[in-house]
Amino acid sequence: MHRIERGEPSVTMGAYLSAIAALGLELEVADPPTGRAVERQPGLPASIRLDDYAQLKRLAWQLHGVAEVTPAQALNLYERNWRHIDEAGMEPSERALVRALAATLGGGRLLV
Repeated sequence: MHRIERGEPSVTMGAYLSAIAALGLELEVADPPTGRAVERQPGLPASIRLDDYAQLKRLAWQLHGVAEVTPAQALNLYERNWRHIDEAGMEPSERALVRALAATLGGGRLLV
């Protein structure tokens, strides 16, 4: 908390989100071109096929012989490896998956 208060640039976004949650506040992400709030996507499939999501498949390179992951595993892969994501190259369907994972399993936010 003291690093946040001092404005240190090395503080992770996760630390800021933890502080926001501890204060009982919510952070809402807006879609930059329109300024509208990003809609939460209800419902997730029981399993997520890696072949359907190029960025997720790249992140799951170490899972040999695995064709599908659970939504919780997918969220974990995205959050732990977000720095390796090519956001500009992400397909709309994969963006929707990430939003749905964050909304359903991540408390409305992606911890990256």
